Amino acid sequence: MATATTYGARAHARAQEGTSAEAMPVVPASDWPAPPCEAGHLVWAETVAGGNYTHRVLARGTELRLTDLRGDACAHLLLFAADRPWERLNVADTVKVQWNAYLGEDRLLLSDQGRVLASVVADTSGRHDALCGTSTLVRNTERYGDGTPQSASPAGRELFKLAAAKNGLTARDLPPSLSFFQGVEVRDDGALDFTGSAGPGASVTLRAEQDVTVLLANVPHPADPRADYTSTPLEVLAWRAEATPPGDPLWEASPEGRRAFLNTAEFLAARGIA
Repeated sequence: MATATTYGARAHARAQEGTSAEAMPVVPASDWPAPPCEAGHLVWAETVAGGNYTHRVLARGTELRLTDLRGDACAHLLLFAADRPWERLNVADTVKVQWNAYLGEDRLLLSDQGRVLASVVADTSGRHDALCGTSTLVRNTERYGDGTPQSASPAGRELFKLAAAKNGLTARDLPPSLSFFQGVEVRDDGALDFTGSAGPGASVTLRAEQDVTVLLANVPHPADPRADYTSTPLEVLAWRAEATPPGDPLWEASPEGRRAFLNTAEFLAARGIA
């Protein structure tokens, strides 16, 4: 066969240059056909297939837009302070400090240090979840027959492990995650109702308020009742922008949020960053 020798394998590999797949990163990001920002500011452009993952380190102020292209994406998200991975997204504090279990525009994604890692600056979906986390190997094996990363039904936590390893992190570093585009609602009796998605084209935009490491797994929500493993492509675009400044309505939306922004500003100022 053509790839049986080193020369043949090299020729085959080089022949793929310039070809593209439906789901892949665009490098450089500036080649993305319709950037949502000023020319030259796009820093990440990727389509993540269902059952796949991605990761990136983003600078403070970067805006990250996730789009559910076909209506069956579910973006499970973890955030870490880029140079201090022990400071990470704390879902419990994100819910508790803001007195709200539902994610959406003007919500803050808080760390376990009481600081803002990212803010939600736009949302056309409204179908998100801060309660259930992502899928696991055991659960996916029970539901679909397999949950390993190489299978047709990979679990979100298994994909997070791969993304974490590429950023010097281990399974012990992985806290509970948030989910965007597939939501749940809490009944009066405490049971959860799966709300599904808002349909194709819904998007959510986050703004990094510190330098952050982003881990994303695009897998079915663990409460999705469908028997088949259903996950469609997720569009990921990020561009250079500015962190939320003092006086912005987002700073003043609540006393708790203002305190989290002040904690963040004080920390960054001490480091000579802001």
